Amino acid sequence: MNPLHQLLKSSLGKKYLMALSGFVLAGFVLGHMAGNVQIFLPPEYINTYGHKLQSLPGVVLWGIRLFLLICVTVHIWMAVVLTIENRLARPDRYEKEATVEATFSSRSMPYTGVILLFFIVFHILHYTVRSVYDYSNLPYKLHGETVHDIYTMMYMGFSHWWVSIFYIVTMRLLCPHLSHGLSSMFQTLGWRNEKWRGILDNAALLYGWVVFLGFISIPVAVLITEYAGFNLLDKDHVEATLALARSLALNP
Repeated sequence: MNPLHQLLKSSLGKKYLMALSGFVLAGFVLGHMAGNVQIFLPPEYINTYGHKLQSLPGVVLWGIRLFLLICVTVHIWMAVVLTIENRLARPDRYEKEATVEATFSSRSMPYTGVILLFFIVFHILHYTVRSVYDYSNLPYKLHGETVHDIYTMMYMGFSHWWVSIFYIVTMRLLCPHLSHGLSSMFQTLGWRNEKWRGILDNAALLYGWVVFLGFISIPVAVLITEYAGFNLLDKDHVEATLALARSLALNP
């Protein structure tokens, strides 16, 4: 029996795979949030950041995307397998007692996971593939080069109130999912002993709230700027970009 097959046959091996893939995804989420909140800086910052990412060599960019896709697949696969195994191994008479003792975060993990998977697909279609709304013609001059205006694209995307509400609600589900997931990872790796349990649980909780507040700050700021009249973001830049895009469309 090869090592990979042995790993997949072992319950502990499945937990390790789920924990490590979850750790990678948690790191990506934090980095993605840190990049996105640059929208609160002048437009040059996030447009420079986005242009650098988009200018990575194809093999590097698609290598990163493939690695993240593998991590998502492994994480979901292990979650489904472990959930099924746990339910089959648990006697019916103890199911009610176990449910009462379990935290809301742990009991809701499978459901929030499905919702988050749906959100990931929508998010990719919205901002990466750009098939939900057309953001293809948003020019920005960056050091003499015309690049895609990510600042305006993000503002336009969240100016649709239903997108912002969906995003905020999903991020609220992501917060306990991340916190419980990190706590479980610490447990699986053997770090969450009696000495470190409180510290690690608080660190996981803090991480979840930082990610939540960081992500929702963007749609909240867009909605306030767009509908309440308080300019938390550079709306003048957005309007100038859209005016330029319309001019280029009329006079190609």
